[in-house]
Amino acid sequence: MRMTKRTMLMALAAGGGLLLMGLGLGLRYYRRHMAPNTAIAGAVSIYVPTGATVEQVFDSLRRHQVVDDWAAFQRVAEGQGYAKAVPGRYVFEPGMSNKRMANMLRLGWQCPVRLTFNNLRLPEELAGRMAQQVEADSLSLLTLMRSDTMAQRFGFTPQTFIAMFIPNTYEVYWSSSPVKLFERMKREYDRFWTSEREAKAHQLGLSRVEVSTLASIVQEETQNSKERPMIARVYLNRMQMGMPIQACPTVKFALRDFGLRRVLDRHLQVDSPYNTYRHSGLPPGPIGLASIAAIDAVLDAPRHGYLYFCAKADYSGTHHFSTTYGEHMRHSHEYSRFLNQQRIYR
Repeated sequence: MRMTKRTMLMALAAGGGLLLMGLGLGLRYYRRHMAPNTAIAGAVSIYVPTGATVEQVFDSLRRHQVVDDWAAFQRVAEGQGYAKAVPGRYVFEPGMSNKRMANMLRLGWQCPVRLTFNNLRLPEELAGRMAQQVEADSLSLLTLMRSDTMAQRFGFTPQTFIAMFIPNTYEVYWSSSPVKLFERMKREYDRFWTSEREAKAHQLGLSRVEVSTLASIVQEETQNSKERPMIARVYLNRMQMGMPIQACPTVKFALRDFGLRRVLDRHLQVDSPYNTYRHSGLPPGPIGLASIAAIDAVLDAPRHGYLYFCAKADYSGTHHFSTTYGEHMRHSHEYSRFLNQQRIYR
């Protein structure tokens, strides 16, 4: 059957109408779902704590003035099925669409944070530093650090557990549980202990933990990177000869007096397994977080015959190294006179 001219025009008009309607709906969808809808000039981080509600997330977005057209965003978020808050850190960028923002929150597309720790001595200090950078609180972290069960799970004791935490900067999820964080640190620990480092430790006759323990002592003895391997070998020489290592930093750790500048005879009497003047060998565990540089200083300790070292009578931070006790005592007396002149009595 032939289509008349009028019928053809009507059909074209109807088709055009449908096309315009479709374009209108598409434009509306684009504006609501895909078009930029942020009111921020730079990236904004929103932290969603565990147990938060969707309304609390919305309140946080309002406070930070992230969204431009709030009603449009809320309709899209509800339409996308955002009904349960997923904890984490979410970074909102300028130009994000409603759909992108809603899906990011709904699906938990969070951005990691940088977790950094170094120059710490005690587990409570480590727990506190970590808690400043992740959601987990310091008490939860510290409780697990001191737990026999948790330490054994990773192959440590509560006294040696701190050795598992290699000082560095890591990218982790802000909402990670303490256990997840520890699992991550264990993976980093195993990655750090390469076959090359393992071989060096084996040559020294030390375990990983023993290397970290000695490194924590060497680290406290000096900040001079060139002398750390030399001092490490002094202690290794003493251990090989069956001598007590007699390390002053272990006495300070036993006393919990880290500001002590002069270790006296009365300090050496402290009854503690960490007092290496009264107990042979290494202490029960590290006396702090041993840095990567300090660990490598132990592993790369050069061979020499020195059994003693003493700080020089100046503020250079360097030491005299001696092979005999008599020579060492001459340097020790010189250093004591220097401390007296500086009125340093403790």
